[in-house]
Amino acid sequence: QVRYRGQQVQLIRIRNPWGQVEWNGPWSDNSPEWRSVSPSEQRRLSQAAQDDGEFWMKFEDFKVHFDKVEICNLTPDALEDNAGHKWEVTIHQGSWVRGSTAGGCRNFLETFWTNPQIKLHLTEKDDGQDDCTFIAALMQKDRRKLKKLGAEMLTIGYSIYESPGRDGHLGKDFFRYHPSKARSKTYINLREVSNRFKLPPGDYILIPTTFEPHQEADFCLRIFSEKKAITEDLDENVAIDLPEPLHPTPRAEETEEEKQFRALFEQISGKDREISAEELEFVLNAVLKRTRNIKFKNLSLISCRNIISLMDTSGNGKLEFNEFKVFWEKMKKWISIFLQFDYDKSGSMSSYELRGALKAAGFQLNNYLLQLIVLRYSDEQLQIEFDDFLNCLIRLENASRVFQALTVKNKEFINLNIGE
Repeated sequence: QVRYRGQQVQLIRIRNPWGQVEWNGPWSDNSPEWRSVSPSEQRRLSQAAQDDGEFWMKFEDFKVHFDKVEICNLTPDALEDNAGHKWEVTIHQGSWVRGSTAGGCRNFLETFWTNPQIKLHLTEKDDGQDDCTFIAALMQKDRRKLKKLGAEMLTIGYSIYESPGRDGHLGKDFFRYHPSKARSKTYINLREVSNRFKLPPGDYILIPTTFEPHQEADFCLRIFSEKKAITEDLDENVAIDLPEPLHPTPRAEETEEEKQFRALFEQISGKDREISAEELEFVLNAVLKRTRNIKFKNLSLISCRNIISLMDTSGNGKLEFNEFKVFWEKMKKWISIFLQFDYDKSGSMSSYELRGALKAAGFQLNNYLLQLIVLRYSDEQLQIEFDDFLNCLIRLENASRVFQALTVKNKEFINLNIGE
């Protein structure tokens, strides 16, 4: 503020980043208004008529000539020195990864639910209010640095949903039947999208997304709240829930179906009554070729050796009848799961459905593990054929069995020496 002809006038100091062109209206460097301001006041304002790109404007003129302001500030605290209020800040770093967590906006329901999910606990009302105020600021990282590699600013935004009150990553059906409580005003290709909200106390789920699916980027989500708010990544805890192997039925008590299965086994296994990796390779490829609605590349001999490694409890490198029977029950279940999650009946499964398919098979994985698995087992079109799905399950179950054998008292960690 400056005193001018008996009145207080609000001024704003502006710098042109190009350092040349300046405002030439009222209160510009050489405007007549400065003649009515004392030299001491001019010194206080560091007023100097220089061609340096810095100038003063009357605040009313500033509002007329500028329609958008971006303030670079670490926190949204008030600019006045006498403001004692401070905002509470929480920061989340995350990534949109093609094929697993880059699901796009709500327009793409089939993949929207796979985006990162952040749980927001609003526990304290604003002073004298019934609601909780917070600012959600979503920033895409490193896009300017990657511009020389052809990267452009992605179109980003977010949606906020009321929490259903359960932990874990929310699935597709939740978003199918529940509308959002709030959202960013627009999806736009800016470095940061931020909006202010007032919501009743409670738990909410914030979904940061790109507009289009399959677009990769790192992001930073900042939550500023007037009262303390608690945030957490709504990711799955890694958990394995595999059924106990079936106990063999005594031969005298076998059902007619089991007797037919034994006859098939004896036909495949030959005189030694054991199935080798080569015999297993032949029979599995023959069966899968006759299975409708499943795409697969021929199972390799190495895959069949991995199957035997998983199922061979006797350690002879082959499958005996009961081992083969247990595996066959697994195989039927895995085929059923694959067909269930092949929603478009194309014969292959979208990598975005892998989370649900693995959970149905007994493997609950977090985003990081899913991203690694998608990179390993999906093709360029983000599709997973049955042989890749089978290899993934075999590897996961093998790793799980090894972990269970080495863990002590079902703890979530193991100690290994170099030999193990």
